[in-house]
Amino acid sequence: MRIGASLFLIALGAILDFAVNRHVNGVNLNLIGLILMIVGIIGLVVSLMMMGMRRRTDVVYRREAGAVMEPVDPRY
Repeated sequence: MRIGASLFLIALGAILDFAVNRHVNGVNLNLIGLILMIVGIIGLVVSLMMMGMRRRTDVVYRREAGAVMEPVDPRY
């Protein structure tokens, strides 16, 4: 789960928990919203930890030696 999906789950859970006033038989929308927020927060924490632990490397592209001609300074 990435950061965007985690934020979406947090927002959807908050809407279900705090903004919806409907009652559905056999379904507790407040509890579903709370569960979605918890899952979103866990996913956000895991995503941020994975981003912090990933290996940072620099990729350097080099041209072939015969393809690059640099001007020669006559002073040297």
